[in-house]
Amino acid sequence: MDADAPLSGITVVELGHSVAAPFAGQILGDLGARIVKIEKPTGDDARHWGPPWWHGAAAIFQSLNRNKLSVAVDMRDETQRSRLRQFIVSEADVVIQNMRPSSVNPLGIGAAELTRAAPRLVYCNIGAFGAVGPLKGRPGYDPLMQAFGGLMGVTGEEGRPPVRVNTSIMDMGTGMWAAIGIVGALFRRAATGKGCIVDASLFETALGWMTTHAATYQASGVLPRRAGSGTTGIVPYRGYATADGFLVVAAANDKLFELFAGVLGHKEWIEDTRFRTNPDRVANQDELYSLIEPIMATAPTAQWVGLLEQVGVPCAPLQTVDEVLAHPQTAALGMLQKTPDETLALLGLPLSFNGRRPAIRRGPPALGADTSAILGEGKG
Repeated sequence: MDADAPLSGITVVELGHSVAAPFAGQILGDLGARIVKIEKPTGDDARHWGPPWWHGAAAIFQSLNRNKLSVAVDMRDETQRSRLRQFIVSEADVVIQNMRPSSVNPLGIGAAELTRAAPRLVYCNIGAFGAVGPLKGRPGYDPLMQAFGGLMGVTGEEGRPPVRVNTSIMDMGTGMWAAIGIVGALFRRAATGKGCIVDASLFETALGWMTTHAATYQASGVLPRRAGSGTTGIVPYRGYATADGFLVVAAANDKLFELFAGVLGHKEWIEDTRFRTNPDRVANQDELYSLIEPIMATAPTAQWVGLLEQVGVPCAPLQTVDEVLAHPQTAALGMLQKTPDETLALLGLPLSFNGRRPAIRRGPPALGADTSAILGEGKG
């Protein structure tokens, strides 16, 4: 364990499966905490979310569970459950769980019971719809929340079916909020000596991602439209097909639009009353984009990048995953990190401390590999 890591000395019990809770646990593990991942005898569901398989488990599982220990516990077995509860009460600083309240409370490992037994414990519930309200007991998964929370309604292109963001943004976002809440609760505990119960949910995360859309709707009374690669309220600010690819250009203010128009050979647009200011351009965006698109299609991406970067207009080509991983900037940042046994290369924590990114101390665990070490021989 890295003694300099921010959460060194903190023990976290992860009663989590799938994505949200494991991602929260991985964040805390990367920050130095000891993560004890509790799995059912058949393992976290994500172990089986393949193909593709990667060194013994689904690639999805491997990407969410580094820097952890694995303890297999049959929650139906009272003896195993009792030993787990005793371990939490005696050794854990934090519990993360994403089981349903109707499941976790009867097992004796719910928030109320464990925080009574261990007042210093920080207990984080991760749910689907939140801790209160008419839907509090319903299950949920990422695509359901992208739909129900409104994100799918503003993603994609007008006139075409809505699309899901092809990252589990609700799950992973909830894991991030859970980690932030846990760190905040640990900071408070350091001052007061008291733990607390932290609640996070996929629906609350979905609502959080809708912040700007909710504000623009309330200000205008107009439902936001799907903007493709663009956004609401800034024009021109989107991507274009080039002669050989796709390029996103962010001309986010009047000066950048002036420079962009110059590169395109149409400085007269600057004085056109339809395009003079950003509000003008937003009101007439369909006309402006119809002028820009055929010009962008006349030259290859690299040529446009060179011209735009020369005058200081922000732009970025669309890259595929292999291109992203092989890019010199990715290498310079050290984001792609090998596990100690060099069997896996995983994307590291997107944070550095004094210029140092937290290291991967151990690869994702084999199912139940640490059961005996944590609960004792024959205890799992």
